[in-house]
Amino acid sequence: MPDIAIASRRMRNLLISGLKMETPAEVVRRLGALQAQDYAQAVWAIGLRTVGANLADVERAIADRRIVLTWALRGTLHAVPAEDARWMVRLSAPRVLARDKRMQRQLEIDGRLIAQCGLLIEGALKERKRMTRAELMELLEQAGISTKRQRGYHILWVLAQTGLICPGPLESKQQTFVLLDDWVPDARELSGEEALRELAVRYFTGHGPATLHDFGWWSGLTITEAKKAVAAADGVLFSGKIGGTEYWSGGEQGTDGAEAEVPEIALLAGYDEYLLGYRDRSAVLKPEHAPKIVPGGNGVYAPMLVVGGKIAGIWRRSIGKQGVELAVHPFEDSGVTEERVAGAARRYGEFLGLPLTRMEIRTE
Repeated sequence: MPDIAIASRRMRNLLISGLKMETPAEVVRRLGALQAQDYAQAVWAIGLRTVGANLADVERAIADRRIVLTWALRGTLHAVPAEDARWMVRLSAPRVLARDKRMQRQLEIDGRLIAQCGLLIEGALKERKRMTRAELMELLEQAGISTKRQRGYHILWVLAQTGLICPGPLESKQQTFVLLDDWVPDARELSGEEALRELAVRYFTGHGPATLHDFGWWSGLTITEAKKAVAAADGVLFSGKIGGTEYWSGGEQGTDGAEAEVPEIALLAGYDEYLLGYRDRSAVLKPEHAPKIVPGGNGVYAPMLVVGGKIAGIWRRSIGKQGVELAVHPFEDSGVTEERVAGAARRYGEFLGLPLTRMEIRTE
C-alpha cells in the first residue's frame, strides 16, 4: 500500500499529524518555505502546525521579523524563515528573472527603469521604514512612472527578486513593503553550493518522502541541480524505494517497510504544502478530483479536506458577527460527518479566536 505509506509519512513530516512545533517560526524553519499567495490561508497553514497558536501569534511572528513573506521560490510568494530570506531569493532569482523577460518587455520594464524605481523606493523606505502598496504606487506615479495594467506591482516583484525589498506586516489589512536589509539585518549568507544543500535538507526533512522531481518542482531547480543538492547532503538525507520508485527523506534511513500510521481528518489551507509541495500528487489526490481543488480553473486553490491521508474534499468559511461558519464539501460519499470533522473545525475557530456557529456537510 505505497500511497498510504507516502501519505502518512508526509502528514507527519509536514506537521499535519503527530507532533507540532512550539512557535510559528519553528514551523516555517522546519518546512523551509510555505506557499503564501493567499494571506489568510498562509497564516492558517502555519497555525495548524503550531501548538495552540492563534492568528495573532502568527502575525506577531511576521511583525517581529521571525517570518518573512517574499517571492523566494519559483517567483511565487512564500513564507520563509527571516534569516534565510536573502539566500533563498538569491538562489532562485536568476532563473525566475530570465523567465520573466517577455513579461517585462510587454510591460515596458527594463533595467534602467528598475534602477530608477529602486532608487526612489529605497530612499522613501529609508525615511519611512514601511509603506503600503498603494503608497508605493503613488510614489511611482508622482515620478511619472505608470503603474497601470499591473505594471506597478510587477516592478515591486522585480525589486523583491533583486533583494531590495520584501513584503512587511499588514497595516490596516493592507500589505506593506520594507527594505530587506533593514528588515532582516542579520540574514544568513550562504554560497551557491551551501544554499543548494540547505534547501535540499529543509525540503526532504519537512516534505519527505519525495522524489528528486518533486524537489525540482518545489524549488525551481533543474534535476541536475537537485541531484547535486542531494549529493551534498549525503549522510543527512536518505533514500529508499516505495512501489519501485526512489524517494528521499531526512532524519530517517530508508522508506520501505515502515508501519503507516492512520492520519486524522484535517482542514488544510488553500495552497497547502501537502498538495503544492509536490510535482506528483497522485499519492494523496485522485486525478479526477484535481480540478475540484481549483474551482473554475482560475489558479486559486481551495482549502482542502483530508480524510485518511487523501484529499477528499474542499471547505469554505464565512465570518459573521457571531462567529465563523464552515461548509465542508466531500468529493464523494466517504463517511464524512459533522461529528468527525468537529475537532478540526473547532481548532480553526480557536485559531481565528471565533466560536464555530455553524457547520454543514454537502457532498459535491
